[in-house]
Amino acid sequence: MMNVLADRTQRGALATVGWDDEGVPADSWPIVKDGFFVDYQEDYLLDDLIAATDRGILIKGRGSYSIDQQRFNFQFGGQVFYEVRDGAVTEMLKDVAYQGRTPEFWNSLDMLGGARSYELGGTFYDGKGQPSQSNAVSHGCPPARFRGVSVINTGRS
Repeated sequence: MMNVLADRTQRGALATVGWDDEGVPADSWPIVKDGFFVDYQEDYLLDDLIAATDRGILIKGRGSYSIDQQRFNFQFGGQVFYEVRDGAVTEMLKDVAYQGRTPEFWNSLDMLGGARSYELGGTFYDGKGQPSQSNAVSHGCPPARFRGVSVINTGRS
């Protein structure tokens, strides 16, 4: 019964535009149709996100994490980290984490992979609730690129 349509052409809407930053005319497309997720904005691969990045850090896998009870302030790590320069992965980094506030973080998303780059991950402990609860959970997503995220070196010297 649920349908979600992305529509950059709806008259009077706050996100209505004639064309995007790259000069592509605005259009509309289904995201959820009859309750099923059917489309991403583009079908980018991880290589596409890397090629479009001048300077950044590629974080792969799930590492340590900390998030407050309201799920507002957070810090996350990964399993491996790489520097990205001029559209290419360069060297491996160590002791990287990123932190921020949830609304600002999601508002900094500027590029998203598509169906071909979707991966399913998960954790055996979600650490939610008061009193504490422990559940195994899965979370799938494509690669994503965020701008202006606070990245810290967690290494101890």
